[in-house]
Amino acid sequence: MQIVLSPEVEALVQRQLTTGKYKSAIEVILAGIQLLEQQEDIYQGRLQELQRDALIGQQASQCGEVVDGATAMTQIRANLRSRYTSSEA
Repeated sequence: MQIVLSPEVEALVQRQLTTGKYKSAIEVILAGIQLLEQQEDIYQGRLQELQRDALIGQQASQCGEVVDGATAMTQIRANLRSRYTSSEA
């Protein structure tokens, strides 16, 4: 596979090489690919968490276990206040 790099990307690769951290352009490119894979793994993990949370919310809604936003915020604030006051004691 042959890849043509834009001048901007080629300059980025050259800057990375001048740091001495990498011995060749392919090492720089492979490091970038590894970061892309890590980012994709994080994205997929977060997406699964959000899907799971959405399903929990949907199930709670179907069971009538939800409250409106204002009530939820009141409950959250009360919970935080009670935690704050109990930690001061």
